[in-house]
Amino acid sequence: MPNLEQHSENTLSIAIVGTGSGGFAAAIQAVENGAKVTMIEAGEVIGGTCVNIGCVPSKIMIRSASIAYLQGHHAIDGFPLKQAKIDRGAMVAQQQLLVEKLRHAKYESILETNPNINLLRGMARFEDANTLIVNNVDGCEQSIKADRILLATGAKAAVPNIPGLKQTPYWTSTEALITETIPNHLIVLGGSVIALELAQAFRHLGSEVTLLARSTLLSREDPEIGVQLMAVFEGEGIRVLNHTTPESVNYDGRQFILKTQHGEISADQLLVATGRQPNTTTLALERVAVKTDPRGAIIVDDQLRTNVENIYACGDCTHLPQFVYVAAAAGTRAAKNMTGEDVTLDLAVMPAVIFTNPQVGTVGLSEAQAHMQGIATESRTLNLENVPRAIANFDTRGFIKLVVEKSSGRLLGCQVLAAEGGEIIQSAALVIRNHMTVTDLADQLFPYLTMVEGLKLTAQTFNKDISQLSCCAG
Repeated sequence: MPNLEQHSENTLSIAIVGTGSGGFAAAIQAVENGAKVTMIEAGEVIGGTCVNIGCVPSKIMIRSASIAYLQGHHAIDGFPLKQAKIDRGAMVAQQQLLVEKLRHAKYESILETNPNINLLRGMARFEDANTLIVNNVDGCEQSIKADRILLATGAKAAVPNIPGLKQTPYWTSTEALITETIPNHLIVLGGSVIALELAQAFRHLGSEVTLLARSTLLSREDPEIGVQLMAVFEGEGIRVLNHTTPESVNYDGRQFILKTQHGEISADQLLVATGRQPNTTTLALERVAVKTDPRGAIIVDDQLRTNVENIYACGDCTHLPQFVYVAAAAGTRAAKNMTGEDVTLDLAVMPAVIFTNPQVGTVGLSEAQAHMQGIATESRTLNLENVPRAIANFDTRGFIKLVVEKSSGRLLGCQVLAAEGGEIIQSAALVIRNHMTVTDLADQLFPYLTMVEGLKLTAQTFNKDISQLSCCAG
């Protein structure tokens, strides 16, 4: 087993396990700071979840499905509604071509042009705190020594322990995103982000969809989001069964049969979207005593350090929020700290978006979270029927809610269910980041007609009856 020395006497060496957004952000920053980097990848392609099997292909699919759905469900007079003719194979081919282009532009080309980043393919595990053993694809083993090690191994679909499920040909999101067939009836297990996005996308493509949520839709968010999103889904013909976990799953070669408290439910395809679990079991973390939580997620501090001095971690393999922009920010900061800087990852103001239609956008504290911290609050909720752009769009589904500290008027949080909710929420994040009050927000100039003007209108409801204002909410 050869020993590969990765650095000269005067050059800091860093080994990064995983080649997703967190790993690459770290590699680029570490090289800029003078280190030499070895990246280790066990998969067939580099780039991690987001570009290959997550954010990028899912948003392309959601956009495509939305266009198909609008052909038969728009509210504009003057041209007829019609059922879209869908070539799913062509959709997938276009989607995957863009995935390949982005993977090359954002990942492969970096390796091609940066001689200080070396890629090694194989499965890595710890031998000691400064040494990784890599099982290469050809069956050989290599020993990698490094001054610092960053774990960025991501996560995979979590599959619940339901009797019979693992013996069936169910889908996870990976298979669902590249299937060239559209199921007649799709059952979706899950009530959170991936489940909701893909359930609606397949409904928009023409599938009958039944959604089984263990609790309620988006149970960790403000309850009104789940209530109104459920109404949207049911309005589009999706059957939603809250507080439902299958007792068993069987497959007869043609149909999936799920036994539930509502009776048997059958469909020609089953999508399991019940969360994700960190890819940490093969790392032999016990050999170096790296601490993890009960899910196996690596515990890090705000400088991305584990409890072992020279071992860091970022991205979905940690206990941090599972967003690609969090992973990338964490990777950059980890690299800075590994190379002698002293920076932290501040997640106090972290906007999040769920790409349903309408979209869910959240940032800061909900009312419940603020009350748990002992903060007295005021809040206002504005239905979109009061937002001129939503009226002009003939789509007033949803709301904007602002949560304010009662004593100061400072904005603490914002929850949005709206078309373009993902574009709205960043403005709220900037307000919170800059410690602005709801009065400050109400006094800002917002373009008319825009959806983000709804933030100003909601802020104005703290002190005014907006029904008595002129059209431009001055």
